[in-house]
Amino acid sequence: MSPRIPRSLVPIGIAALLAAVAVPAQAQAEVGTGHTLPAGTRFYVDPHSDAAKQAVNDLLHHDFTGATAMAELASWPEAHWFTDGTPDQVADQAHSLVRSAARTGTVPVLVAYDIPLRDCSQYSSGGAQSDADYRAWIAGLAHGIGRSRALVVLEPDALANLPSDCSPSTDPTGALTAGRIADLRYAVSVLEQQPNTTVYLDAGNSHWQSVGTMAQRLLQAGVENTQGFSLNVSNFFATGRSDHYGTWVSNCLWYATKGPAAAHGHTDWCASQYYSPAAPNDGLPGDSVNADDPSTWHWTDQWFQQNVGTPPAGELAHFVVDTSRDGQGGWTPPAGKYTGDPQTWCNPPGRGIGDRPTADTGTPLVDAYLWIKTVGQSDGQCNRNVPGATVDPEYGIVDPPAGTWWPDQALTLVRNANPALTFNRGH
Repeated sequence: MSPRIPRSLVPIGIAALLAAVAVPAQAQAEVGTGHTLPAGTRFYVDPHSDAAKQAVNDLLHHDFTGATAMAELASWPEAHWFTDGTPDQVADQAHSLVRSAARTGTVPVLVAYDIPLRDCSQYSSGGAQSDADYRAWIAGLAHGIGRSRALVVLEPDALANLPSDCSPSTDPTGALTAGRIADLRYAVSVLEQQPNTTVYLDAGNSHWQSVGTMAQRLLQAGVENTQGFSLNVSNFFATGRSDHYGTWVSNCLWYATKGPAAAHGHTDWCASQYYSPAAPNDGLPGDSVNADDPSTWHWTDQWFQQNVGTPPAGELAHFVVDTSRDGQGGWTPPAGKYTGDPQTWCNPPGRGIGDRPTADTGTPLVDAYLWIKTVGQSDGQCNRNVPGATVDPEYGIVDPPAGTWWPDQALTLVRNANPALTFNRGH
């Protein structure tokens, strides 16, 4: 029989465990000032995270293995999502977060996620009711940050999934898409007015929009006024793919704005993860670019080498990558199991945590690997497009709604972490 632990001592025990692995504020690298992200930046760890609460719950139930796993998870920094509320409410919440981070000498990661018609009204639907409401909300967020140090990931999927992408009938006049672009440009403007805020405009993932299309949308939304863009938010594609794709997007941005005069405005000329004019495209194996086969991406590399060359490093946009769930890469469903879209992005089984959060990435254009998606929160109530199904056939249950903490999923992600998860000791 397991020994009884007095309930009054459990939170103290967990707090002591987390305190033992936390890095004292005085040991942290300088967080710096200004908009750029220093390589030695350390990110804020929320002592009240879902994982920290789960560790307490597991210990109360004498699940020492689970408690340890959740305590390990809770020792690492994750982003804080701002998804709703009034302008005053979001300002207060942001101010509280940046103040807590400042006391620990760390930089908080904030996700602004309240754009109108968010997620095409699907699993993560919601967002502001109008462009005016959104602008007031994002101004409140910026006001809450104020002069404090903060990193903001701006509106995941908002550019990769424009209203015009939702369905043929969603935005027949283009007015909603124009409003989306204007809202993002406004958000960039007000956030960049804060003197110590680092802004990354979201650019989807390596298996979504082509390089040229994403570069064009980033330019329309004002990426040149930010520190760059973010990739793989809430997704599972291997870090190397994101690094590769992001480097292409960055080079395409340069090519179409600062490169050869004839190329100005022509992001559409850029090769991508789907096609490169440098490839023979003769139908033979390996002679065309396949987004699912990075071994074919050398054709796109070749196009960039021939047409873009080596731009000045200081003129290239940087980016950050969400590595919170990409340790095992993407999920390939069993052959023949699903006749429709198997929703490979939605709570795929057997995934794991990826690279640890760090601003020392070793990759020239990657400012940071971050855990942007909260590890252990559900993507939504997936049914793999099985007609009439509400149960997720991969789990045999109805998945929790999007954004809901899912303890079993969190434990799976920890157990499958690559590299294996350990306590964060500040390195």
